[in-house]
Amino acid sequence: MFLLRHGETEWSVSGRHTGRTDVPLTEHGRELAGAAGNLGVRLRDGTAPALVLSSPRTRALVTAELAGLTVDRVDERLTEWDYGDCEGRTTPEIRETVPGWTVWTHPCPNGETPDQVGARADAVLADARDALSGGDVVLIGHGHFSRVLIARWIGLPATEGVRFTMDPAAWSVLGDERGVPSLAHVNLRVL
Repeated sequence: MFLLRHGETEWSVSGRHTGRTDVPLTEHGRELAGAAGNLGVRLRDGTAPALVLSSPRTRALVTAELAGLTVDRVDERLTEWDYGDCEGRTTPEIRETVPGWTVWTHPCPNGETPDQVGARADAVLADARDALSGGDVVLIGHGHFSRVLIARWIGLPATEGVRFTMDPAAWSVLGDERGVPSLAHVNLRVL
């Protein structure tokens, strides 16, 4: 299974938490997305994926297009963590009123909890696992949610996504080692 994070946006450059807000790719983000497509083909040994699912956000759908992927289905469950009142704010801004705040350790008022995000990731992964019998599956989404997918794939709590990196237009590859979910690659990118 392959995870692709959307390309760079102005908000990802500035560190603003971007969940529901539909922010377009920067020009550099578009370049990264195109380069990600070439890397994805190499990672899949030139084989077309059997299933491509994408977040409904424009930044994910445009990344798919620029990466040369045809989205089979838009899946609302692949949206980014709902940051609630933290939407559009940077971590330093949030820490002005909540010292030590991180999305992994503190609540997002009016947003999702780690358990809610983890349950959503589990549902996506269950459907994707079922589809793997037909070939490779590509999930196109967002930074924090992709990190939760990685954590949940290997049986860790959603909050352990903090231990992984997913840069814009980066790939991660979720594998299987003799029946045990494994990480084949994390945060692969070109440029």
